Amino acid sequence: MKFRKKLLWSLPLFLLLACNNEGKDSVEKADSANEARKDNADSSGAYQVDAESADFLVKAANSGMAEVKLGELASQKGTDKKVREMGEMIVRDHAAANDQVKQLAAGRNVSLPETIGGSMQHQVEELAGKKGKDFDRAYISQMIKDHQDAISLFKRATEKVNDPDVRTFANNTLPKLQEHLDSCKVVQKIIN
Repeated sequence: MKFRKKLLWSLPLFLLLACNNEGKDSVEKADSANEARKDNADSSGAYQVDAESADFLVKAANSGMAEVKLGELASQKGTDKKVREMGEMIVRDHAAANDQVKQLAAGRNVSLPETIGGSMQHQVEELAGKKGKDFDRAYISQMIKDHQDAISLFKRATEKVNDPDVRTFANNTLPKLQEHLDSCKVVQKIIN
């Protein structure tokens, strides 16, 4: 009888601990996994990537997945031809960059988010609900903001990360991000 009471009392605690990650989005889960891996690294150096590189790869992956999803929406829902073309270019270029991020992360044992997380997911949901010219304007405005943020993220990576391959990737990707930003500004002038 005492065993049953203890079991009944401990069950809620067990469920709470077992479901500890349920409230986290994919980005938070990746960050937690990377932090745990770093904390549990053995003396052989199994975890050899610096925290800045791991953080950058997680953020770049999340941003890149969001850009691909938003680009797909633009190529499907855009009413202006330039918006659809912009969406197609964003999908193509960011999908290629995402592949590079995955390769870099895999080689460094860095966990990446499996799905879009945080405010990026909210952006996707918000844009998916728009139609017509409202969608076109909102998409281009979002792309300008996202690419400004991405340029800042990638510039910071070129200065802060210790991993030379990650730093080279960030440096080599910056011109493409700037090209996207410039193109979005031109399209914005056309559709407004």
